[in-house]
Amino acid sequence: ERSEAYLVTGGAGFIGSHLVDRLLKMDKKVIVIDNFDDYYEPQIKRDNIKTHLDNKNFTLKEIDLRDKEGLEEIFQSNGISKVIHLAARAGVRASLKNPLIYEEVNIKGTLNLLEACKGHPLDSFIFASSSSVYGTTSKIPFIEEEKLDKPASFYAATKCTGEIICYTYHSLYSIPIACLRLFTVYGPRQRPGMAVHKFTHLISQGKEIDIFGDDLSQLNRLQ
Repeated sequence: ERSEAYLVTGGAGFIGSHLVDRLLKMDKKVIVIDNFDDYYEPQIKRDNIKTHLDNKNFTLKEIDLRDKEGLEEIFQSNGISKVIHLAARAGVRASLKNPLIYEEVNIKGTLNLLEACKGHPLDSFIFASSSSVYGTTSKIPFIEEEKLDKPASFYAATKCTGEIICYTYHSLYSIPIACLRLFTVYGPRQRPGMAVHKFTHLISQGKEIDIFGDDLSQLNRLQ
């Protein structure tokens, strides 16, 4: 009988570690994939999950999404029924400096994961997309049916592509996939480079917050 294991990519990160906390509290079997890259301090991510390392329901696999064979081995040796794909190279500005790494991780990595999935029956596959896919559209509020043809960064382009790839695998192989367009999420364990983290740090030190552009911009956030 197939076990009810959850595979969480990027499970040591901000959102992923909170999800892992919740799943383990529900007594679910959880397998985390994380490569602990240096986009920000890897030790922060290790600290996020260190309390789970001795949990019998928790397994950590330190591999990269670009490791196609490694991903396939994980599916072969574990009864995975649900996949939550959170791992990605994040950051709009950083994607402008090094677009190739974003293509490799966010696009090819997602392809590798879906290739590993297609030979194994899944109950669900959740892809963490981004509000950045709406790009430069002037239609407010955003709607899911909006045409995604105006990404404003390489990061956004990789997330648009990820959604299209997910749709293709759903159409061809009947993988049950849902794409979540997350807006700026904040809360405990958020990565240091995020705005809320920076703002609170500067305010606590009595320093001014740099404002880019005019002061009329607004942004939706999730807590």
